[in-house]
Amino acid sequence: MKRGSKLFLGALAASALMSGAFAQKLPAPEKKPAAKSAEAPKSAPEPIDSQTAIQMANDYFNAAQVMTADFVQVGADGRRSEGKLYVLKPGRLRFEYALPATMEIIADGVSVAIRDRKLQTQQLYFINQTPLKFLLKDELNLKKDVKITGVSSDPKSTTITIEDSATFGGSSTIKLNFDRKAFALQQWEVTDPQGYQTLVTLHNIDLKSVPDRGLFRIPPTSFWPIQN
Repeated sequence: MKRGSKLFLGALAASALMSGAFAQKLPAPEKKPAAKSAEAPKSAPEPIDSQTAIQMANDYFNAAQVMTADFVQVGADGRRSEGKLYVLKPGRLRFEYALPATMEIIADGVSVAIRDRKLQTQQLYFINQTPLKFLLKDELNLKKDVKITGVSSDPKSTTITIEDSATFGGSSTIKLNFDRKAFALQQWEVTDPQGYQTLVTLHNIDLKSVPDRGLFRIPPTSFWPIQN
């Protein structure tokens, strides 16, 4: 598989929505012995059953129709990329990688284009060939749209593992990790058909501003600037 296709699968299928992931941890205030001894132990949160977790995940994805965020992507080779993500449901998405990366990924509602600004190349796929198809739906139902292979929970997070066998190249496995407090998606990791794992982290998430629709137009290849 070409590196552009690997980057494509990683970016599209491993986007990690992580509000607060980059928040700095502050040291706990010093406690006096008396206060500490009187403090009642914190109880662990109640377990979440799998059906409730799946419904909460559906509610999370369906609550917002737009998104703008900064992202950091770490590939299987440890290579780190940064950029901007724009989403406008149904079907529209743009991953805009910052330099020195030269890639951009644009979904216009029907097709997905992987574009390399340096090489001036473009590969086109149908959305239904990619893991994008269920993420960019107006109304997501994980039970019907994907195969759920596992749901697990601990005091800090809940993880839903899904499998998508309809992507080009074979099946992909995606782990959606939600924090327990707000049940917001805090991490999303994909294992692509070749076994490569990719992780993307989002921060500065804006779920209210509507992105410019022009961001989701796939330009003709004839519009590439002439290189000297």
